[in-house]
Amino acid sequence: MPEAFAPDDQQLAGKVAIVSGAGAAEGGIGNGRAASILLARAGAKIVAVDRNLERAAETVSMIEAEGGEAFAHQADTTLEADCAAMVAKAVATYGRVDVLDNNVGIGSSGSVVEESLENWERVMRINVQSMFMAAKFAIPAMIDSGSGGAIVNVSSISALRPRGLTAYSASKGAVISLTRAMAMDHAADGIRANCIAPGPVYTPMVYSRGMSDKAREGRRTASPLGVEGSGWDIGNAVVFLSSARARYITGQTLVVDGGITVAAPARDPNA
Repeated sequence: MPEAFAPDDQQLAGKVAIVSGAGAAEGGIGNGRAASILLARAGAKIVAVDRNLERAAETVSMIEAEGGEAFAHQADTTLEADCAAMVAKAVATYGRVDVLDNNVGIGSSGSVVEESLENWERVMRINVQSMFMAAKFAIPAMIDSGSGGAIVNVSSISALRPRGLTAYSASKGAVISLTRAMAMDHAADGIRANCIAPGPVYTPMVYSRGMSDKAREGRRTASPLGVEGSGWDIGNAVVFLSSARARYITGQTLVVDGGITVAAPARDPNA
């Protein structure tokens, strides 16, 4: 797995970042864990949130091993009470909230005909409601801090290039629209809201379900760059969008996919 790029300065020194989905299975590096580590390297204090407290605590241990500051917090971010408690704990511990990085999400497959209503509602609750609920409580805390803030929501290129994952694609499209609405609603508060649309990245959520070497290679070669994406690639984008370097960017979707969404399908030489 590629190594992370270290920030060249403490661009988020003094800031407090809540990262949902901050844990990762099998000791690996998922999007949320990578973002937590990289935000900490940039100087932020991290509230590592996950439904699995043990996984969040492992992320905290990785941050502390590098000299960073963080604590683990267990929460289901689809629940109002959990999100309220999450933000209250961040403020009680560190005095403020400056960054919210929403990573929680699940996948699904099938068309509208094949998808069940039960699973549709589950995907929407986890992929969209979690981000709505977390922001609902984080935004007032950002306003109280007096210096604005940054929200980064993780969507997917499936929102831009559907491929048989209808409920998932719809939920990730809703994340983009929700992000743009947040950007407009809270620009006057000095809060920026942006979105990241990852392409196929090799994370524990992917490989813990099982993936053949052939399938993994196919994902790599789908990129015009011929490289495999990782959680570090998404984490680096989160740091950028959270920092003052992105001070003039809001309401945008940053595609991090190695060029997959701009590549035309390979032409059949026999056609």
